[in-house]
Amino acid sequence: MVSYIDYTSPSTQYTFDVNKSPLFKKDNNNYINVLGVKQLNTLENVSLLDIFLSANHVVEPHYHQNAAELVYCISGAAAVSMLNPFTKQILSYSITPGKVANIPQGWWHYEVATVDNTHLLAIFDAPTPEVILGSDILKFTPANIMSHTYCIDENQWKQATASVKPTTYIGPYKNCDRVKEKMPHQYLNQYYQQLQYIPQYQQISYVPQYQ
Repeated sequence: MVSYIDYTSPSTQYTFDVNKSPLFKKDNNNYINVLGVKQLNTLENVSLLDIFLSANHVVEPHYHQNAAELVYCISGAAAVSMLNPFTKQILSYSITPGKVANIPQGWWHYEVATVDNTHLLAIFDAPTPEVILGSDILKFTPANIMSHTYCIDENQWKQATASVKPTTYIGPYKNCDRVKEKMPHQYLNQYYQQLQYIPQYQQISYVPQYQ
């Protein structure tokens, strides 16, 4: 119990329908609902995202600056990947119903559905899950800064990021030609089941075509 909640007020809420709280919707099979203190005013240090994905869809790379995240698989299957900032390794874990993956606060991460009808619950230790999205970083960082900092041709960088849309949340885009190149579901499953981590700068022979 915390002091800022008035438990005697008639406006105090104890229940809420998360289905009526959309955060983002790509289509009827790929969308995210949100529950935070703005939706349910008796919440303390907890909030959640209710995530629905079809195969090969990605919750885009992002990080939560104010909370750790526990990803629980309700149905389907997904690969949860994160960058360990201390070891400079990408860690990837396959989760199926009943399994979880824990992402520390501020770690860069993403989730990929490996089968259709994947349903994930992301639980946060904060009343509102704040987020910084990879698409926003790519779109709003000035091209001349990226060019100067990383010795990249500015025009090539602009061309490479031209199709990126701010606040993507779930990729790939509907009009993405690369969707036609996506790998078979079986191979995607095998890839993530075998992958535990990728050391920094290590080259891998096959990159999943879900970007």
